[in-house]
Amino acid sequence: MTFRKAEWPRKLRSQHWYGGTSRDTIYHRGWLKNQGYPHDLFDGRPVIGILNTWSDLTPCNGHLRELAEKVKAGVWEAGGFPVEVPVFSASENTFRPTAMMFRNLAALAVEEQMRGQPIDGAVLMVGCDKTTPSLLMGAASTDIPSIVVTGGPMLNGYFRGERVGSGTHLWKFSEAVKAGEMTQAEFLEAEASMSRSTGTCNTMGTASTMASMAEALGMALSGNAAIPAVDSRRRVMAQMTGRRIVQMVKDDLKPSDILTKEAFENAIRTNAAIGGSTNAVIHLLAIAGRVGVDLTLEDWDRCGRDVPTIVNLMPSGKYLMEEFFYAGGLPVVLKRLGEAGLLHRDALTVSGETMWDEVKDVVNWNDDVILPAEQALTQSGGIVVVKGNLAPKGAVLKPSAATPELMVHRGRAVVFEDIDDYKAKIEDEALDIDETCVMVLKNCGPKGYPGMAEVGNMGLPPKVLRKGITDMVRISDARMSGTAYGTVVLHTSPEAAAGGPLAVVQNGDMISLDVPNRSLTLEISDAELAARLAAWTPSHERPASGYAWLHQTHVEGADTGADLDFLKGCRGREVGKDSH
Repeated sequence: MTFRKAEWPRKLRSQHWYGGTSRDTIYHRGWLKNQGYPHDLFDGRPVIGILNTWSDLTPCNGHLRELAEKVKAGVWEAGGFPVEVPVFSASENTFRPTAMMFRNLAALAVEEQMRGQPIDGAVLMVGCDKTTPSLLMGAASTDIPSIVVTGGPMLNGYFRGERVGSGTHLWKFSEAVKAGEMTQAEFLEAEASMSRSTGTCNTMGTASTMASMAEALGMALSGNAAIPAVDSRRRVMAQMTGRRIVQMVKDDLKPSDILTKEAFENAIRTNAAIGGSTNAVIHLLAIAGRVGVDLTLEDWDRCGRDVPTIVNLMPSGKYLMEEFFYAGGLPVVLKRLGEAGLLHRDALTVSGETMWDEVKDVVNWNDDVILPAEQALTQSGGIVVVKGNLAPKGAVLKPSAATPELMVHRGRAVVFEDIDDYKAKIEDEALDIDETCVMVLKNCGPKGYPGMAEVGNMGLPPKVLRKGITDMVRISDARMSGTAYGTVVLHTSPEAAAGGPLAVVQNGDMISLDVPNRSLTLEISDAELAARLAAWTPSHERPASGYAWLHQTHVEGADTGADLDFLKGCRGREVGKDSH
């Protein structure tokens, strides 16, 4: 892709606040000087906002204040003026009812902070699952030169000689306790091994997936995604990112120059190759909507269908992010895709170079971590999109984390009306369920939960687990943690709370899943389905005020990214007038 650099020097947007001798500019400039900034810093050099999602209640991002100092050093070195700006931080492991409910609020807050404050470029400091898409969504809407630097994954966990993947082993050990294979005391002992250092999940969960998506989209410097949080090279990456954003401002290299349809197709294929999280589907659809790229669920199935999963990481494989970095990280994967004709090589990146120029000379240092294509975990990776009368607008499934024998399955529905109903029934020995059944969970979508929580990977009933069964077909309108695994159909659209067919599934209905033929069928007649839908009335909670009301009133379906309907189509809106 050819990019024409802007002329330099020129007047930047920050000069509308700080340039000149008017009362207004003296007002803005004078107040900032109380921090001890010399007058010549306001001479027209790029003002760089370091948008930091640090929070003590976002453990994955707890080290970002330290990392921000390295970004500042890079900005100073390149002749810019860095200003650190705290932004909304939606923590995956503390926010209730779910961090996903606040992704759009965070994106809206970031967008208005970028638009309403005197910055010429932005460094997006992210890590925990929702912080990466929310800041990218905000940057896409404002279209100010922006670059991502992630906090990086935590170190490997180990328990009694076994690698412990954050999240993945939480689900595994929890099921082992219910099956009687592990004591509660042993589970508590294992807890200490799950989070050995600062950083995000050490599996290919959503955080590492979205870090990989940022790099595959071209919005982060090459190699950013996999460097461990505590590795000194993570700090070097932060400093180099600080340097680079200054030049991006001078060149006027914006998100809209990078986030093209080709860039999103690169990211989709990358997600397939790494065995990435199903959450990437919703986040990339939302980012694309903000930048005005026509991206659909069909693009996910089309681009990912023939891509082998070659990254041998949990939850699909056996290694963790630390080994992925040592093997060469995401650049090796991108090179493999390019060699296979599955990469738009000329896609532009924040470096100013093409994607292929960035990765063509990298080396794979471990063929057991980044596998040869013929030894792939699955030859058809990616995210499968299934449709049918149970999911007219689509549902998704991650083949690399599923059981091959269950990819074609017909079973009797066991229905849970919501997550509380599931929790009340699942351990009841009288529950009429066996391993051939299909577990169905309703009212956990964007409107229903509200916010679409990560409850789609429902734990199996103890009486099934005791048989040694570890997987069943599960269907819901919920999401699933990127660290989770199983034959789990997610994001069923329209969701139950919006009156989708999922809402009227009954105990005993037969359901057929046929992944090779991309179908999901509720085996009742069209007339019966229509009659049930006509009689349906919503049962989910309806908030009366606050952001919960705003979210439920305006959130769209998972099939289009679950963004708020009024936040699309506003890219590049000009800053408002000065009121002083």
